[in-house]
Amino acid sequence: MARFVHVSITLVLLLINGITGFADKRPNVLFLFSDDQRPDTIAALGNPVIKTPNLDELANRGFVFSNAYCMGSTMGAVCNPSRHMTLSGMSLYRYDPKKKEGTWGDVFRKAGYVTYHESKRGNTAREYHKAFEYSSYLNDGKERTSGHHGRTAANNAVEFLKNTWDRKKPLFMYVGFAGPHDQRVAADEWMELYDRSEIPLPPNFKPFHPIDNGWMTGRDEKLAPWPRTEENTRKQLHDYYGCISSIDHNIGRIVSTFKELDEYDNTIVIFSADHGLAMGSHGLFGKQNLYEHSMRSPMIFAGPGIKKDRSDALMHLFDIFPTACDLAGLESPKSIDGCSVGPVIRGETNKHRDTVFLSYEKGQRAVRQGDWKLYRFPLVNHSMLFNLADDPNELENLADHPQHSDRVERMMELLAEQQKTWNDKQPLTADNPRPANIDVSYFSDPNNAVKSRRKKPNKKKG
Repeated sequence: MARFVHVSITLVLLLINGITGFADKRPNVLFLFSDDQRPDTIAALGNPVIKTPNLDELANRGFVFSNAYCMGSTMGAVCNPSRHMTLSGMSLYRYDPKKKEGTWGDVFRKAGYVTYHESKRGNTAREYHKAFEYSSYLNDGKERTSGHHGRTAANNAVEFLKNTWDRKKPLFMYVGFAGPHDQRVAADEWMELYDRSEIPLPPNFKPFHPIDNGWMTGRDEKLAPWPRTEENTRKQLHDYYGCISSIDHNIGRIVSTFKELDEYDNTIVIFSADHGLAMGSHGLFGKQNLYEHSMRSPMIFAGPGIKKDRSDALMHLFDIFPTACDLAGLESPKSIDGCSVGPVIRGETNKHRDTVFLSYEKGQRAVRQGDWKLYRFPLVNHSMLFNLADDPNELENLADHPQHSDRVERMMELLAEQQKTWNDKQPLTADNPRPANIDVSYFSDPNNAVKSRRKKPNKKKG
């Protein structure tokens, strides 16, 4: 019934607006999507060091989800399937990059919205991209080495808002930033916001990751030498925080433009990231792992009708699209895997998904239910069990404790069930497994360590 009412209201508004020429005052939707941003990198959400005043304002007036997950990836570029899942509302093994119908841009465009999309080239399927009325790609490398992460995307968004948008129609604007993904080059004005010596290491920092996760020598893990050192990790965090502060500044420019146009009070603002990043946690630097720091994303909804609150409800990023539909009064496609968290936002329930399933290539699987998380490495037949309430940093593996053997068995069964639910064919046990433990002496050899580099930024201010 609720969906029918949403559709009826939409059709009536479209007919009235078409006949009378009056402005369509359905809410605008502004979706801001960063790249590689950990869930703990917003000051208002508990990080005492990072400088994010504009995201703080959003978080302090909006509804925050603490457990929003990217489902994972079938490739090293985790951002690729993550953005495809987000735009399609489909899960990891079901999204179709050749299908434009029923994607986020398509649904809002057909509902009478002006639709705008700008994001990274290569991480948005052409058909998904073409679903938007106005669309363009960022030059990722140029943006990341300019010293001003987010500036180009904000420049283009502000220009569009002021000079192109026909404000008689509501707007769906998708702005996908190219950072704080490496190359993490931040100009002095952003770096000077921080005293590097005061930037704390992640609480789960380690010099090595002792288990072979199938990606120990992948691209992102070559951004720092082995063993990971406190000095190098703190330097990379300094660059990372500087880039995030630059993005925050440019988010503020976009939001300010909505305010200048007197549209902000009628705009639903959604902020998230395609996934997190290790940045020294567990001895890793990339996002090619299923720890909380890499698969969780910051998740904020703010705007008309959205109360200030927080929730621990479990959700996937492909739930954002149907949630945007729900909040805007549109019907989302019945065929998608995502489902709206609107009932949680409205206080109708405090739960969303009972279980979260996570997957990375062939070598990693995980499942979370309640406070319990099982992390499985199928190629080496190794399991880790964490209680996230007691151990949010995933430091104590309970899988080998005799008192938890029954829980490990039940969680393995749950993981297998989730694989069937989401079309994952990977066996959870290898007949001829590789050794699970890593020979750390290999990484201690300086001939095998790859030193990280930081390019000098363009000094132009802006």
